[in-house]
Amino acid sequence: MRSIQGTTKLLGVIGAPVEHSLSPAMHNAALAHLGLDYVYVPFPVRPVDLERAIAGFEAVGVVGFSITIPHKQAILPLLSQVWPAAQLVGAANTVWYNDGGWSGTNTDVEGFIAPLKALQRDWSQVVPVVLGNGGAARAVVVGCAELGCPEVCVVGRDRDRLDKFKQSWRDTPLHGLVSVRSWDELSGLVSATDLLVNTTPVGMFPHVSQSPVEESVLEGLKADAIAYDLIYTPRPTLFLKLAQQRGAMIIDGTEMLVQQGAAALQIWLQQPVPVDVMRQALLEKLAA
Repeated sequence: MRSIQGTTKLLGVIGAPVEHSLSPAMHNAALAHLGLDYVYVPFPVRPVDLERAIAGFEAVGVVGFSITIPHKQAILPLLSQVWPAAQLVGAANTVWYNDGGWSGTNTDVEGFIAPLKALQRDWSQVVPVVLGNGGAARAVVVGCAELGCPEVCVVGRDRDRLDKFKQSWRDTPLHGLVSVRSWDELSGLVSATDLLVNTTPVGMFPHVSQSPVEESVLEGLKADAIAYDLIYTPRPTLFLKLAQQRGAMIIDGTEMLVQQGAAALQIWLQQPVPVDVMRQALLEKLAA
């Protein structure tokens, strides 16, 4: 058991609920490996208490914290500085205190693109197809823009929500990048794309027998395409199993979770962090 003292610096994650968070396992493993006098704690914070909680964090000297549902958007007005990634996504997942105020960014973008950048593909020739149009899809769009994709095609079932998603980029540098399509166009889109990304919760535990895309549609997936599911339980999802049967490369949400956490920890500590240690701690937690 590590020693927590009066000198121990505080990091944490806020959410409602937050008991299920895997972040403490990852971050505390890294902090222990580095031999630093820090601890990372889950803080349950109800939406009605968000502003008071942030003021309390400042009062007790919390160095920084992660943010999960439902606070990623609500935190923005409480920040003194919002970095470009969080501005574009419209949500922050990482906050730190400096210069008398809270700053925030969105490391989900960096987490999403990390395993893709390692593949060294020519992303200027890739038009990703993104399933879903919620908050996670926004981080994926920004990530695809950073990769250099010329267009990102977002697919959804609700036309009104799709139109609103498209309009939400109107006053941003990515306005011309985002196109939206209805779900009944999916078959043709899947057969043409080199990168298919699921940002929906369909197929997440315990609904492991579900896939956001029917098997008959995935039969059109290119053999050298990449299927990427942001879900990390189960590993792999049915969506990824079906894609793999077509010969596609598959990526699950585990690496995104690790990499976004590592990016956040590096911001807080201002030094390199042991990504391998964080990954191993996460995999052990998932297997438990």
